Amino acid sequence: MNLALLFEEDFTDVDRVRLTGRRLAHLHSVMRVNAGDSIPVGRVDGDMGTGEVLRLTDTEAELRVSFDQPPPAALPLTLILAMPRPKMFRRVLQTCAALGVKDIWLINSYKVEKSFWQTPWLSDDNLRENLTLGLEQARDTAMPRVHIRKLFKPFVEDELPGLLAGKRALVAHPGTDTPCPTHLNQPTALCIGPEGGFTPYEVGKLEEAGCDAVHLGARILRVETAVPVLVSRLFDACL
Repeated sequence: MNLALLFEEDFTDVDRVRLTGRRLAHLHSVMRVNAGDSIPVGRVDGDMGTGEVLRLTDTEAELRVSFDQPPPAALPLTLILAMPRPKMFRRVLQTCAALGVKDIWLINSYKVEKSFWQTPWLSDDNLRENLTLGLEQARDTAMPRVHIRKLFKPFVEDELPGLLAGKRALVAHPGTDTPCPTHLNQPTALCIGPEGGFTPYEVGKLEEAGCDAVHLGARILRVETAVPVLVSRLFDACL
């Protein structure tokens, strides 16, 4: 926790917050703070600053907070991601948040198992928890937005063209002839398939919507590896 991300329910006054649970345990066991110490804090979707520890017990911490610094710039990226396996989904969410991705679309694909959509990690509370962990790691406060679309064809035909408007649109697809571009630093939409990749039909539909198919080389990467590698190639901010 390189920054304690604060939500409205944490505030007891305009400049006072109370921390419990995971964040309190982190103050005790990892940061080993004492009353009078200061820690980095940030208000969700707001500015960052410092929190002075006024009181610290086994059940809660009371901080006096002030905010004077904006969060780092968000990446100009719309990430369209076939629903990953639940066992890696949490890590992918945290990585996206840490990298500065703010617009995440989870979509279906032929090789996405139906059971993936039943994972409890898709609940609002679990989405918030894992995105928060990524933001705290990177010292950011702007909460990413996650959109869920369980039907591939209606999404690609009815919504995707509008999402791609004004953006460089790419779909990661091993075997294509075009290497992934680098240092775009412009509004971009990036589609990443499931572990087995998009089917040829799905790639064709994505291309019809306006995406260019690109590759990362001969190696086939797991989704949790492909996401940071692709994002770091596209944007200088991650290098």
